[in-house]
Amino acid sequence: MTRETVRIAMNGVTGRMGYRQHLVRSVLAIREQGGVDLGEGTVLWPEPVLVGRREHALRELADRHGLEHWSTDLDAVLDDPSVDIYFDAQVTSAREEALRKAIAAGKHIYCEKPTATGLEGALELARLARAAGIKHGVVQDKLFLPGLLKLKRLIDGGFFGQILSVRGEFGYWVFEGDWQKAQRPSWNYRAEDGGGIVADMFPHWEYLLHELFGAVRTVQAQVVTHVPTRWDEGGRPYDATADDAAYGIFQLEGGAVAQINSSWAVRVNRDELVEFQVDGTEGSAVAGLRGCRAQHRSATPRPVWNPDLPVTDRFREQWQEVPDNAVFGNGFTAQWELFLRHVALDEPWSWDLLAGARGVQLAELGLRSSAEGRRLTVPELAL
Repeated sequence: MTRETVRIAMNGVTGRMGYRQHLVRSVLAIREQGGVDLGEGTVLWPEPVLVGRREHALRELADRHGLEHWSTDLDAVLDDPSVDIYFDAQVTSAREEALRKAIAAGKHIYCEKPTATGLEGALELARLARAAGIKHGVVQDKLFLPGLLKLKRLIDGGFFGQILSVRGEFGYWVFEGDWQKAQRPSWNYRAEDGGGIVADMFPHWEYLLHELFGAVRTVQAQVVTHVPTRWDEGGRPYDATADDAAYGIFQLEGGAVAQINSSWAVRVNRDELVEFQVDGTEGSAVAGLRGCRAQHRSATPRPVWNPDLPVTDRFREQWQEVPDNAVFGNGFTAQWELFLRHVALDEPWSWDLLAGARGVQLAELGLRSSAEGRRLTVPELAL
């Protein structure tokens, strides 16, 4: 076997998402499985270079996982010709500047979303990357979730007939931080720091809807800050200036309507933290992170509304579980492997910085729709 090393500058790995999903469960997991098999006796071996602002945190991570390379000097890392890829999982407000530097240094780009705090910045990144001739990708992990892969199998097999509607429910109660520790960092609830559920989740909804059902053509949203005061990591109260809930309606190319509720101020009464129900002329399905249940038109019961009698139908029992029929790995790992193959072998790749800009665009239009109280058209983006 021949080993080819690809060095990856990983910025933001001291944060929850950057550490758990990208460093441990993706790059280090790929190393544990022996690298990425490129075929013909060649293996691609990812070598992370940890980057961040906190020296002690980087040193501790490197020691914990037996890694040799880390730095608090991003410019020096980007100037290193042996570094091939720059990955960014920083807070959103710091991402755009770092990506610009990495593109200027000629590094391939892989990053979390949103790619920038505004559409113009996101589009400019895509233009710069194209002009530089580099490979570039944006994390779109939910496409690789087992439940949604099963849902895609149903779509590709024509199970639904004509898809009529999509209904999504996402969220959970994020503790305010006073009597129980919050599950999310405090910057998520400060607009001045790039926080907000629209900026966080609408990019996810854009690529899911776009890839599975059709491009978003209009958006109408109601954006709310339900919990006005929260407590930060030091136990200090602060004003929550960012939105913590958004209720959106999206008209899709082809005529289907999607309605998605996103909230960090909702208590969960469903099987998973995110669920999507898809209804079509021939059948329906409900998909979550891992599971997917379906009901064909031939097996659809005949409910009758009668408020004077108790309901005897056990509706949940009338759905059929969609089988795995495959072994599903971690979605972040799966996309990392595809991006590394794209860099090494130039294999096809569609989740680029322009796709990331579409997510920023939808978030921007969602906030504007709520502020103006009207439905907005989503223009098609081009570089």
